[in-house]
Amino acid sequence: MPVDICSQQHSLIKPISATTDTSSLSLNPLSLSSALPPADPEHHHHDHHENTHNMNKLCRQVSIESPGPGNKNCVFNFFVPIEDTPAQGARIKIVCAGACYRRRDRSNSITSMSSVSSELSDYCPSVTSISSVSSSAFREGSFFPGFEVAGVIESLGSEITEANNCGLRIGQRVIVYPFDETPAGYAELMVVPDLTHIVPIPDNLPMEEAAMLPTGALLAMNAVFQAQTVVTQILKQRAATDPEKKCRILIVGTGGLALWAVRIASYHFASHNVEITVASLRDEGFRLATEIKNVNVVQWNEGLYEAQLIERTRDVCGGSIDVVIDFGTTSRSLHRSMHCLSKGGVILISEEVAEKLLPKFSRLTNEYKQEIVPISNGTVEQLAQLVQLVADKKIEPPPYSVFPCEQAAEVIQKLCNSEIPGRAILRFHEIE
Repeated sequence: MPVDICSQQHSLIKPISATTDTSSLSLNPLSLSSALPPADPEHHHHDHHENTHNMNKLCRQVSIESPGPGNKNCVFNFFVPIEDTPAQGARIKIVCAGACYRRRDRSNSITSMSSVSSELSDYCPSVTSISSVSSSAFREGSFFPGFEVAGVIESLGSEITEANNCGLRIGQRVIVYPFDETPAGYAELMVVPDLTHIVPIPDNLPMEEAAMLPTGALLAMNAVFQAQTVVTQILKQRAATDPEKKCRILIVGTGGLALWAVRIASYHFASHNVEITVASLRDEGFRLATEIKNVNVVQWNEGLYEAQLIERTRDVCGGSIDVVIDFGTTSRSLHRSMHCLSKGGVILISEEVAEKLLPKFSRLTNEYKQEIVPISNGTVEQLAQLVQLVADKKIEPPPYSVFPCEQAAEVIQKLCNSEIPGRAILRFHEIE
């Protein structure tokens, strides 16, 4: 099995202490020689017929964790053994990894960090605000392993031939679909057991943009596709009685997920009788949302009364809403969306929060004749389609910033404080 530092106690490598300067998180691999197998001197050897089945390479890996006992840091660097290339799979040399999170205790949670900075701050608080922690020796392990990966194929398995290589080759630029048991992506290498999880990317698509696609952008695309089913039904029903009336879509939030959803929906519904509005949760998001053409924006200032926010939203939208895509879902925002929604309307939320919120709102959905639908991450086929749309410039990615992986601690702290507009990308290798 691929090495997963989340499930280990890190007995081979001690974590950086609470007093360690977060600007110098790297460990010296020489200090590990007595504890780990030596790194393979032929690290770049690509003979895919080799089949040793040994973990004889070391791989630098970033671990984003909850603060440990008495420890104010939540980002660590380790050198871990990396599994040899699976017989029917590949090993990817990671170039860029999108700063997203997928909680290990929430198997369906795939969300951009910029969408959930308030929740993330619970796990990575600032040094000045962190409270004293008990002296327990327990450390929870990596909460945020990274699932948005772009890189190149370093090696192919011994059983891969021209007949079953899915058109993939060593050195090819690819992204990885977030399959079950995906290993940590904040690392120099990733082992993929099956080539069907790998999606090639065109040469004209930058690695940093490709790294944003496998989770947040894909989830947003699947939400838009689900919304299309509802929109098609509504427009068909209105065709005979009110063909000029537009179908109204409200997208809640201006984190990475919502920004992708706005761009994908604007492209996808360009030829439909659809009007899109964004409910911005932050001033910074308001500015970003207004940069997108043919999209209305309403500011959801949490300091206002609910009745004011509902009235403001209805005014901007020109009446009741037919479909809501909510990526900033809380009980309050969901309740607000239901009051803005028309009878028979649909709210789309991610599976991450659906299990928790659906039971609370079952009575209201029956009373209002509305439906709340959980959205999964999407398929590998959708991911391949999304890659082509972004490569062809038909869908423009949200703003992003690229940082060396050595600055991971600083990046996470900035994301906690909502100091990075759009998306943050960690770079592990320079190949371009």
